[in-house]
Amino acid sequence: MKITCLKTNHIEYPLGFAIEKPTFSWIVEDTHDKLQTAAQILVSYDNEFEQIVFDSGKVDGRVIDSLAYRPPISLKPRTRYYWKVRVWGETESAESDTAWFETSKMGEPWRAEWITPGWDDNQLHPILYRYFDLPSRPVAARAYICGLGLYHFELNGKKVGDEYFTPYCNAYDEWIQYQTFDITDQLTTGSNLVSVMLGNGWYKGRYGANGGSRDFYGDRFALLCEVHIVLENGEELIVVTDSAWKAQPAPVIDSDIFDGEIYDARIEKSISSLDRPFNVSSIDIDMTRLEARRSPPVCINEEIKPVAVIQTPAGETVLDMGQIITGWVRFKTRAQAGTRIQLQFGELLQEGNFFRDNLRTARAEYTYIADGTEAIVEPYFTFYGFRYVKISGWDGPLNIDDFTGCVVYSRMDTIGEIETSNEKVNQLFKNALWGQKGNFLDIPTDCPQRDERLGWTGDAQIFAGTACLNMDVATFFSKYMYDLAKEQAKLGGMVPYIVPMANLNRGGSSAWGDAATIVPWVVYEYYGDNDILEQQFESMRAWVDYIRDVDEASGGRRLWTEGFHFGDWLALDGSDPISPRRGGTPEDFIASAFYCYSARLVARAAAVLGKMEQADGYGRLSAEVKAAIQKEYFTATGRLAIPTQTGYLLTLFMDLVSEAHLERIKKDFILRLTEDNLHLRTGFVGTPYLCRVLSNIGADDLAYKLLLNEDYPSWLYAVNLGATTVWERWNSLNPDGSISSTSMNSLNHYAYGSIVEWMYRDMCGLNPSAGDDDVTGFRHARIAPKPDKSLQWARARYHSAAGCYESGWRIDEAGRLTIEITIPFNAFARVVLPNAQLSQITINDQRLHEGEQIGDDVELTLGAGSYTIVYPFQEKNIPVEMEAPASRST
Repeated sequence: MKITCLKTNHIEYPLGFAIEKPTFSWIVEDTHDKLQTAAQILVSYDNEFEQIVFDSGKVDGRVIDSLAYRPPISLKPRTRYYWKVRVWGETESAESDTAWFETSKMGEPWRAEWITPGWDDNQLHPILYRYFDLPSRPVAARAYICGLGLYHFELNGKKVGDEYFTPYCNAYDEWIQYQTFDITDQLTTGSNLVSVMLGNGWYKGRYGANGGSRDFYGDRFALLCEVHIVLENGEELIVVTDSAWKAQPAPVIDSDIFDGEIYDARIEKSISSLDRPFNVSSIDIDMTRLEARRSPPVCINEEIKPVAVIQTPAGETVLDMGQIITGWVRFKTRAQAGTRIQLQFGELLQEGNFFRDNLRTARAEYTYIADGTEAIVEPYFTFYGFRYVKISGWDGPLNIDDFTGCVVYSRMDTIGEIETSNEKVNQLFKNALWGQKGNFLDIPTDCPQRDERLGWTGDAQIFAGTACLNMDVATFFSKYMYDLAKEQAKLGGMVPYIVPMANLNRGGSSAWGDAATIVPWVVYEYYGDNDILEQQFESMRAWVDYIRDVDEASGGRRLWTEGFHFGDWLALDGSDPISPRRGGTPEDFIASAFYCYSARLVARAAAVLGKMEQADGYGRLSAEVKAAIQKEYFTATGRLAIPTQTGYLLTLFMDLVSEAHLERIKKDFILRLTEDNLHLRTGFVGTPYLCRVLSNIGADDLAYKLLLNEDYPSWLYAVNLGATTVWERWNSLNPDGSISSTSMNSLNHYAYGSIVEWMYRDMCGLNPSAGDDDVTGFRHARIAPKPDKSLQWARARYHSAAGCYESGWRIDEAGRLTIEITIPFNAFARVVLPNAQLSQITINDQRLHEGEQIGDDVELTLGAGSYTIVYPFQEKNIPVEMEAPASRST
């Protein structure tokens, strides 16, 4: 038995994060035991556990939950706490290694003051610095720091930490994050130099909608830094930003998130070379906005090498990275002094030439002005979304080995993987994963390359389930939702279109604003920790209250028929020439459907949190909206007046139809697909539900048909055209590879990658809850694979909060189905075997006796372990009734 993945608030060894109530989680593996019979948690001020803060004692295994255990302790500021857990199974026990977390300043007053360089040019990038002496070796040292817009922090000439884009992207007018760094090993006895270079970033660079605005949050560079040092003799020294600091111009002479960076290596970065440094002055920034960090680190998480150097027909030199990524290219050069090397970044080639017109006004460039020495070069304060890099001004022969692609995203463990017998489906899965990596850079951006890169709420909620299955996004989404609530509070409960909303202080669109309810619920569903619901409950409630207020103001019919909505964005069934991007499903129906669904989620969240009065109230509201929808949009015989794919999908997924008319709606939906030549027509709203609803109603063959379609419109259309990420549009490229439009056309736009959730949950069958209890987070899972002979095999592995699940299947030439399942320690799963007869099933080479025949399926409950299940497989196809469209007329 081994205990791994010890985390506090879903973070390994969190230093200086916003932790008011610590929540511990861990995983038990490498054991043949099935259940946790007992557990014990110890928390201490020291790693020898001599200064015990909390000891749970050995308690019943059901009391201490490895998904989320909160010790009843009060925390002190700037204090490290050590903890460990012992777990007992039926036959063995194990003790974990020691984990720790360290608190931030919490409510402590700051001794430092905000400083800014003492010159008038607000665009001149500074390095702010100070020397200080230490009489002896430090035994502990922490830096509490924030720089605006972005900061690059060095001690004694070496970068501190491995993070980029600190202090990260949030609503700076509401809150500003500060970070904590352990700098003990970077300090020395004698003279020490702390220096911080500042860049524009989101705070004062170009940011926001419609090409962005400059200086939106502030127009002055600023730094706040407080260094606490404990010496060998116990003496504590504190170095703070004040008038003793100095400033000098930085070699970064311009930086911008959209446009890139210019670096002049001839401007000496070394502090010691400056004869006449500038003074600094204090700057008034509201200290009450400072909060401990919530953002997970943004790092270089992967590196890739270019696959080719291309000489284009236009005479350009272009690197092909082989994959669309977000980040930058690091390169080595020894160019002559004054040489200007320019890198331009783009997603595709056109007619064999470099192309970036779809980036709109974003210049997306990097310029390096050489000083004649050998240098390893990379930007400090910008990132790019790209596959191709055009290189100009290179001095001498270009060696491909001198270039490295740095893949940059928020630090999130990849926890899910899928593989099938179809390589194109495998590529689609990879494209969705790369799309997530490319867009989860502190906020869930819509795209990482053009003059936008905004935290669109609709995209986030559409992809939330897939995101939780691919990577551990608990901390990532917690920070984003915290920011959402901050912005929402300024708008009286209305949720903005983008978070942070920057220069677009508008919102209130259905499906977009519903990120306030859907994302927290999905995170809770997948990770089993109700912290996210506690954090966001008032935001969830405020959003539904806002919708209800709009409803009341327009007559109180329990429908949402007012305001602007994006509709089924970029759907293919729209006929309105004024707003063709919104699809053919009326916005009032979409809005009312989400009104019902969000009220239901608030009711469920309230029940989880023990707020039963609110659970009843929002439950009644949801029921009232459902009744109003049935009255407004359904005929007496059950015909849906919105006969679009998305209309049917919302009806079925959100349970909007009466039980009496459910079968008709299923049948009409299949007829709709038949009339659409069994091809999708959905946009952002309908697509995430498409295959999931088909599988839910037993039409798995149609779900596979849509997955495997290769002609336009389909997921594999893009794969066949060489896509390495998911596109914004179903036809971002034409069949000949030419771009279909440049005005709004990203090749890295993850929303349609939401098909991957169906791959995990239906194709491979991994679901976070058994559905017959309130246990989430894969503690009581549901494994219900839905095989289809259009694939020979498929398998998924998912490192859930409860442990590692595996579910895979294969169909041999004789039609025999083999399902292989792994369930982790202290978990169990309700397993559904499709199209099976109990008498024909073997499990681990033994006849199955414990299952229950329920219709065409067999269901059984399995505990921890690995299982191989074999039986003859018969596909169950839903007959497509080729009735005339008039059959939906009553």
